[in-house]
Amino acid sequence: MSYTNQRVAYGNTLVELGRKDSRIVVLDADLGGSTMGKLFETEFPERHFEMGIAEADMTSVAAGLAQTGKIPFTNSFAVFAAGRAFDQIRQTIAIGRLNVKICGSSSGLSDFGDGATHQCVEDIAILRSIPNMTVICPADANETVEAVKAITQLEGPCYIRLNRNDYPNVTSEGEKFQIGVPKMLKDGKDVVVFAMGYMVGTALKAAAELEGKISVRVVNVSTIKPLHEDTIKEMTRGCKAVVTVEEHNVKGGMGSAVAEILSKERIPMEFIGIQDTFGRSAHSYQELLEYYGLTADHVKDTIEAMYTMETK
Repeated sequence: MSYTNQRVAYGNTLVELGRKDSRIVVLDADLGGSTMGKLFETEFPERHFEMGIAEADMTSVAAGLAQTGKIPFTNSFAVFAAGRAFDQIRQTIAIGRLNVKICGSSSGLSDFGDGATHQCVEDIAILRSIPNMTVICPADANETVEAVKAITQLEGPCYIRLNRNDYPNVTSEGEKFQIGVPKMLKDGKDVVVFAMGYMVGTALKAAAELEGKISVRVVNVSTIKPLHEDTIKEMTRGCKAVVTVEEHNVKGGMGSAVAEILSKERIPMEFIGIQDTFGRSAHSYQELLEYYGLTADHVKDTIEAMYTMETK
């Protein structure tokens, strides 16, 4: 089945996997109607746990369930999943290498109406800093389906970041997800753009608009940790500059992860993302993306500037 919403793809995939594996259990913190944990609850009420507005408790219970051999998925908005439960994630799940999957829903600016308190632009930085944690941000609904399947097979703690809104797929349906491996979606020889989540489609649009003028390579970085270093380096071979694009704070996010790998490569880099500030409320998702410069036009302008600088 094809989806255009990551949350719906996530919830239905959990149900599909739950039919095959009775070890899968799902925990929600009063947001099952939004995270789509409600789909699992309808199908398997005895394997769904409504924990109320108590993310820390939810995370601790998930840790206990993991120690009994279950595969727990905890669901909440990203800002609560990464923030309110940080201590329990670090102290119990990560140190203990427990097999808990944490889903941060409505991430980035995608919860456009609720403002800074509900828009999470720090979760990648928070969770990739924790040892033993795998951090994943699928590009679209198609990739979400395959990523959920992959992390179910992964032994150990994992965080998956999902967008709230509907938008077109940029990856192929049914393509196997490889944890840790970035994938080139468009080849080019002048500038390489590393993008994450919703911004992968934006980067592809910018690259298409520059076709015939600047040759742009677009890479989908759907695993932020672990990130295959040799592949990242190989993706830059022959290119004159690097641009990273993410719906996250530029401090500590995907761009930082790429820069850590390329620190000795001597290639110019520019970072597009949230410039170390909080979110804000708006009438629409697109309004916020425009306000923060997360548009194809801004990506295109940045690519052009980097290319011009390096070809003078």
